[in-house]
Amino acid sequence: MTPGPASTMTYVSTRGQAPVLGFADAMLKGLAQDGGLYVPAHWPALDGPRIAALFGLSYEDAATEIMVPFIGDAMAVAEFRTLVQDAYSGFRHRVRCPLVQIGSNSFLLELFHGPTLAFKDVAMQFIGRLFATWLSHKGERLTIVGATSGDTGSSAIEAFRGQDSVDVFIMYPDGRVSDVQRRQMTTPQEANVHALAVEGDFDDCQRLLKSLFNDSEFRDEARLGAVNSINWARVLAQVVYYFTAAVALGAPDRKVSFVVPTGNFGDVYAGYVARRMGLPIDRLVIATNQNDILDRTLRTGSYRMSDVKPSISPSMDIQVSSNFERVLFDGCGRDASQVRHLMAALATDRGFDLPPGAAAFLRREFASGRASEAETAETIRAVQSETGRTLCPHTAVAVKVARDMARAGGQVRESDGDSPVVILATAHAAKFPDAVEAACGVRPPLPTELADIFDRPERMTRVANDPAAIKSIIMERTAACRRS
Repeated sequence: MTPGPASTMTYVSTRGQAPVLGFADAMLKGLAQDGGLYVPAHWPALDGPRIAALFGLSYEDAATEIMVPFIGDAMAVAEFRTLVQDAYSGFRHRVRCPLVQIGSNSFLLELFHGPTLAFKDVAMQFIGRLFATWLSHKGERLTIVGATSGDTGSSAIEAFRGQDSVDVFIMYPDGRVSDVQRRQMTTPQEANVHALAVEGDFDDCQRLLKSLFNDSEFRDEARLGAVNSINWARVLAQVVYYFTAAVALGAPDRKVSFVVPTGNFGDVYAGYVARRMGLPIDRLVIATNQNDILDRTLRTGSYRMSDVKPSISPSMDIQVSSNFERVLFDGCGRDASQVRHLMAALATDRGFDLPPGAAAFLRREFASGRASEAETAETIRAVQSETGRTLCPHTAVAVKVARDMARAGGQVRESDGDSPVVILATAHAAKFPDAVEAACGVRPPLPTELADIFDRPERMTRVANDPAAIKSIIMERTAACRRS
């Protein structure tokens, strides 16, 4: 299949007060100047025949077909195709994101075959190549700053380590990630990699990140770029596996449902994008752990923050789901003034009530559910006993929500042959060995290439929950890198 001719694609801010940008500039900036997030000015569409034609393509060829409309004329199709092929060449599975059946009509979509054992690699390996390509074209250097609840940080470091044109600083909540997640961030020895252990939780790290980007003078002086899920290219790369999974199960001739373990809303938002492009998704289900702000929002119509409760699924220990702003923008009829009002209320009052139209929109687009700590552990044990397959805690949250809905005969039915259920398996169980072993008695081994990670020396900096402290470290270390 050959992608259609390239055309101009522009991106607008959800808050409506930032310049309209092309793909490359929107990707390199990450956060818009007005504090909003970039989204496409319009949604490209794939019709039924073009979706059906994805069947049998390699993952790389399908990814090129799906993503090129969003790239527009920012890059030649041939160059883009080569970049995508390179991005996924290091994945351990030849299918890249394989489906595994675990029930009569339920499937795991394994997204953890990249270098850091998490779904973030699917986007980050791609975005790392994009940054390197465009910075090389421009002859420029960039400072990547990210906040992570565990997986984004290691994926970003793996994507950018050793690159001459990039310094990468990753903030993570000290003591609130798994040992494997931490070591994946602190054991790389390349000089351009900096792991920052922040006093606080992930929401604190996100607030610090936004404060850096909202300081226009510092942002410009340090030449900041973002690779968190606020970066549109991250979302775009995740759209691909919704299409490849659905087509493998019969799309577009039959609908497919997806259940997504969700923290920062980027992964499930990618499913929403796939639906806007024309993929026939039956139900798109948000699965949350005990930090269930998204499930509560859909049930009550009120987005209200509470304290973060540490859990065995730490990548979901979030109360400010950044990408939620993107779907709110559509839910408000793309009225940026409404979004600005809601985001201001979140900053001052720790929450807001959804406008009636937005609440109805979200309930049409998404279903939701939650899993407690005990229910998550019981699901790990049950699936291990039934199938011999070992789940990470995040995946177990989604399996539990899917099974609850099946038992209720509601939105997702494992026995309904018309709507297969795909559960996103977002991380390898070996990233959370203590939680998994406590749940089912099996300690999952790391793949061979990471087997010695506990023997490698660590390198990190502990830092106060203070924007000034973060800025000082960034300016000092980037200056040193540029002198060397």
